[in-house]
Amino acid sequence: MRVLIVEDEPLLAEAVRDGLRLEAIAADIAGDGNAALELLAFNSYDAAILDRDIPGPSGDEIARRIVGSGSGLPILMLTAADRIDDKASGFELGADDYLTKPFEFRELVLRLRALHRRRPQARPPVSEIAGLRVDPFRREVFRDGRYVALTRKQFAVLEILVAANGGVVSAEELLAQAWDENADPFTNAVRITVSALRKRLGEPWIIATVPGVGYRIDAEPPPGTEPAPDAEQADVGGRAGGRA
Repeated sequence: MRVLIVEDEPLLAEAVRDGLRLEAIAADIAGDGNAALELLAFNSYDAAILDRDIPGPSGDEIARRIVGSGSGLPILMLTAADRIDDKASGFELGADDYLTKPFEFRELVLRLRALHRRRPQARPPVSEIAGLRVDPFRREVFRDGRYVALTRKQFAVLEILVAANGGVVSAEELLAQAWDENADPFTNAVRITVSALRKRLGEPWIIATVPGVGYRIDAEPPPGTEPAPDAEQADVGGRAGGRA
């Protein structure tokens, strides 16, 4: 899950972003309306956390643009204005939810996940492929009926690979979707996370490396063809995620 935080208070925006990262939710920050419109034009988000009182095009204008685009992007308005008239006008603009400052961070996370579940184009609640059963809302993974405990980042990467339904996902794509725009493009985070994920899932190795391209879920891994996690050396991601 990736969200856009539109907030002109840097400390608040950074605190929300850092907290969301701990929940395996990637987040980008826009400090004004123009930055928000630029990020919306070039990135795909699952939700927008929108402060109404921001420099440049106002939060209200950003909401109108989002609704007018027809993207269906859920909008969570986050503002100090707590009068019922303020809330009513926010919903009339197209907001899907409204949270007033100060707020409990846990409530913000719960509201974001609820918005994501209700989004029409969201993935099915449970995905199954090659003996894997991934439930993104209960955050549970089973392989051939065996529960697999994963870290938040490992779960986020697996969710993306499973959603590709056997298709190849590049390291750049994993970095963009499971991390955020501040991730170092030269980091080995993708390689390290995939290697650890492969070990957690166990043998036979179900995550195949496509040299020079990326990774995919191998629905029928040929016996003996997938290298052990520690032996991987093929370059799959160029700059993003390095070697795997």
